[in-house]
Amino acid sequence: MKKNIKTILTLLFISSVIFLTYQIVSKINHKIEIQQNIKTIPQFNYQDINGKRFTNKNLKKVTPVIFIYFNTECEYCNEEAIMIQENIQKFKDCQIIFISFEKQEQIEKFSKHYKLDLYNNVHFLHDSKVTFATTFDVHSLPCIVLYDKNQNLIEKIKGQIKPVILFKKLNIQ
Repeated sequence: MKKNIKTILTLLFISSVIFLTYQIVSKINHKIEIQQNIKTIPQFNYQDINGKRFTNKNLKKVTPVIFIYFNTECEYCNEEAIMIQENIQKFKDCQIIFISFEKQEQIEKFSKHYKLDLYNNVHFLHDSKVTFATTFDVHSLPCIVLYDKNQNLIEKIKGQIKPVILFKKLNIQ
């Protein structure tokens, strides 16, 4: 009887170790795959605040892109919008894409409040299917994903960041 219990416990232990190893390897492989997918801007398809589709094809060629994943109620996101608005002239040669999973009306209100809707290089997108976070591997608000003029990933930045640092990373004078 004791021998059977030992055998069962040993098999359970080995099975648990195999299962946990499989889970860890799967997560690591998934993370590697996502990192490969975001080395250049991945395919995306969202709706802007005017109800029009906005995809990779709407991005200007040979222009840096700043994706800002935000929430209208996030204090840091609001501060980020203020800092961008205050420095909007220095961002004139960049595309700034604000994206949120909130209701389109909230996003539009946010864009108008900070007067960022007045600029051709700033776009506000609605992530109705909540795919941005998994596609771009972001897990915090705000999260900024920077791409250079060739659409190659520069860096993912968790949290708020000062424009001066963005200028350095994007080589903006």
